[in-house]
Amino acid sequence: MTTDSLTALPGTPLAAAVVDLIRPVETPSVFNHSVRSYLFARLVARHRGLDYDDDLLFAACAMHDLGVAPDGPHRQRFEVEGADRAAEFLIARGVPAAGADAVWQAIALHTSPGIAERRGTLCVLVREGVAADFGGPLGTTDAVTDEQGAAVHAAYPRLEMIRSLIDAIVAQAAKNPANAPRYSIPGEFLREREAYGRTRMEHACRSSRWGD
Repeated sequence: MTTDSLTALPGTPLAAAVVDLIRPVETPSVFNHSVRSYLFARLVARHRGLDYDDDLLFAACAMHDLGVAPDGPHRQRFEVEGADRAAEFLIARGVPAAGADAVWQAIALHTSPGIAERRGTLCVLVREGVAADFGGPLGTTDAVTDEQGAAVHAAYPRLEMIRSLIDAIVAQAAKNPANAPRYSIPGEFLREREAYGRTRMEHACRSSRWGD
């Protein structure tokens, strides 16, 4: 796989519409994380020999953090809010209900280890793509070589992703108790930031493969 093909995004109208949706409402750091998650998910699929719908994989990875965008209603935990927004967006653009529901599940479950892995290929790949971009604390990165990782990061730099993303998750969680249920990712991030000034994830990622 060449560097150009490694970092290329789907050249479809749906993928372009997804980019047009998320780029204005996500920070550059979170936007880059969302795209890198897709690029890493493709490598996971290749490594494991998994078949997938490329448009749906891109849509699910690219919109998996849409729930922390500041223009959202922020009335429920970010994974569910993002899943709802993504599914509505896809249905409005003619994606069949089954495809929109698969994306909904992949986004809603991407922070749910042990569950996402049992809900089909799209859920697996989104979970693994996101985990790969965290560089180890959420799972293995054995599908990504050092050279591939360097090429992906050159095209879509990290820009202090861990801090930026957790800032956004905590800000969304703090707006409404329904956004931060106990033992959920947003709930625990909010409580750890309030109690300790940083989350366990931020601490763990200091020694992660990508170094943030």
